[in-house]
Formats: sequence, structure tokens, C-alpha cells
Amino acid sequence: MPPALADRIALVTGASRGIGYATAVALAKAGAHIVAVARTVGGLEELDDAIKALGGSATLVPLDLKDYEGIDRLALALHERFGRLDVLVGNAGIQHRRPLVDFATADWQRVLDTNLTACFVLARTAARPMIAQRAGRIILTASMMGPAIARPTVSAYIAAKGGLVALTKALAVELGPHGICCNAIAPGYFATEMNAALLADAEFTAFVGKRTPLGRWGRNEEIGGVAVFLASAASSYVNGHALFVDGGLTAAM
Repeated sequence: MPPALADRIALVTGASRGIGYATAVALAKAGAHIVAVARTVGGLEELDDAIKALGGSATLVPLDLKDYEGIDRLALALHERFGRLDVLVGNAGIQHRRPLVDFATADWQRVLDTNLTACFVLARTAARPMIAQRAGRIILTASMMGPAIARPTVSAYIAAKGGLVALTKALAVELGPHGICCNAIAPGYFATEMNAALLADAEFTAFVGKRTPLGRWGRNEEIGGVAVFLASAASSYVNGHALFVDGGLTAAM
């Protein structure tokens, strides 16, 4: 039996570390050719080695996702090379922590540009070949922050991630008639580089263990299987859904 994603072309942003890295590895293990996007190609070399060790293949693309014209150029290049795009994982994101009264407008805009607007541009770009194919999967990395809970000092992140869930629903309604399923993954507390400061805080780690029914931080690789499910035929009737991967935290609120 062939792998679930054999011969599929999957574009993954923020693929050089954390959840994006784990997602790219999981999709490659399931048979997809990975188009891995990060700000620098150097950050993607470890991913390339990991995928090759699995017997898979990857195309490494250095791109700042605030370069919206660059996203469109990438789509054209992919179409010329592969003739199709099957999966988009819009994962790249940044964080900025400041009390509301000290939160600069420029920092608010920077977070929304990277975490929300770039995903809109990526989805718009990916939709064109997917509509022509009458098939595709768009997966956006949201968060439990925004749709379910909130914390102080991360207002821009919460607004962007809540916006991604709303965008997912809008895409599902518009693109569903073209055979394209659009869903979001909403992680809880995961041990990523973005959360390094929180991971180093013993009090906060104890809080995560107490609030989460599974009693621990999520491991990056625990997102991989979820992404493979949403990218594969196994999820063919799942559309417009935000799948919480949070160890039960939001269920225990």
C-alpha cells in the first residue's frame, strides 16, 4: 500500500524549526515532496538532511513571508516545476509580548502581517492551482489562544490566531465547491523555540502541567500526525474545522 501522501507536493512555511519542522518531516514520511519555506535557506539544511534520511525529497526556499509578491513568484515557480500543488501548510508565526499600554502599533502590525496576512496571501496563491486541479488541502496553524482562551501581553498574537480560525471558515465555504478542504490546527502549549522563555520559567511550566489534563507540554512531533490526517484522503469530509491539539486543556476549562 503506497504512503498516504505519495507523489503529493506540500508547501510548508516556517519549516526550519518547531511545529513547522515536525510537520514537514511527518508529511515527507507520508510520501509528500516538501517545499520548505523559511527566511533563510541555512535554517532549512537540518530539515533537508532529516527528510533525505527518510528517503524523501525537499525543495528549500528562502523567503520572507512579508514579501507578498515573492509568494506569488514562488507559486509560479512551483507550477512550472511540478505542475501542481496539493497541500499548503501556513505555519510561520512570530510572537511579541508587551502590556497593552506599551504595545507599539508597528509591532502589532508586524505580528498580524506575519501570522495572518501572509496566510491569506498564501491561501490565495495556493487556491489558483488547486481550483484548476479541483483538489487540494489548505491547513493553517492557529492556536488555542484566540478561539478559546487568552492571556495578557500577547494581544496581537491572539487577534491574529483568532483571525486565522475565521479565515479558515471563510476559505472552507468559498473553496469547498472546488474540491478543496480548508482546516486549522490549534495547538495548546508546545515546547517550541517561540516558547523558550516560558519553558525556562518553572512556575509557568508547573501551571501548564496543572491546567493540562495530560500534565505536560506538547511535543512538536505530536502535531505531525494531525497534519498528515488533514492533508490526506482520510479527512476528505473535514472542512472548515479548527482541530485543537492541546492535551485536553480547553476541555478542562
